[in-house]
Amino acid sequence: MKKYPIQLGTFLFTMVEPHRGHEVEYNRWYERDHFYGGCMELAWNFAGDRFVATKPLQDLRYPAETPMTPDKNTAPYLAIYWVSKDHHDEWNEQSVVRVNELHRDGRMFAERTHIHTALYDFTWSWQATENGTNPELALDRDYAGLVVNVGELAEGKTFADVQAWTAGWADSAKGSAGNPDLIVQGTLLPLLDDAPPDVPRTKNADRRFLQLHFLDHKPDEQWADGYAKFGDALNASGVGTHLWTAPFIQTVFGTDTYTDQLR
Repeated sequence: MKKYPIQLGTFLFTMVEPHRGHEVEYNRWYERDHFYGGCMELAWNFAGDRFVATKPLQDLRYPAETPMTPDKNTAPYLAIYWVSKDHHDEWNEQSVVRVNELHRDGRMFAERTHIHTALYDFTWSWQATENGTNPELALDRDYAGLVVNVGELAEGKTFADVQAWTAGWADSAKGSAGNPDLIVQGTLLPLLDDAPPDVPRTKNADRRFLQLHFLDHKPDEQWADGYAKFGDALNASGVGTHLWTAPFIQTVFGTDTYTDQLR
């Protein structure tokens, strides 16, 4: 089999800020109920994972002013879910029905704020080695780190231009600081009209791209010589405007690890 039938089509990217004093309660609700009841039980949702940015990792985020978060020390929690190719519409309709059911049944968590929750169309990936981890397996790989990079297309440029530039940047980073093992890129999809009203809408959606850089090492290792320079490199490329770079690590399911390291 040369082409496997399980293929990534779209993904959900959701960053949330638990209200102060509710960090532990939020963490337990999310992983013990919402991660499964809100997402993983849905048909065509074949993988998911949770990530966290402790205060030291939040401090590495840049630029300070960005449409992704109101400030760099907001939204410590990130969840990502893979949706099967060619089944996005079915999954999307199911997800809206499910979240409305959870609201009705009192299974939501009021003491939190959605900072950036959006759906992305998977458009491109880069692998450090030909037979390395593919996008479909990335959320099950237990990568040591994740760096999220967000940008907008420059005038007259295409997403293919961004992909070509990113591939060149990643190839040059092999064996040096800030070397990703896998990059997954997505472009914004519109939310349904009846999506929950607490989920923010995104401006310039047709020009926005988001990249997930999966790392074999902690994201803060050699940061100054690696990802700290990504934004300037993207701006200098002429293909896009850098909007945000942010490092994350995985949560530890079944524990309250990191809940006391968010502020």
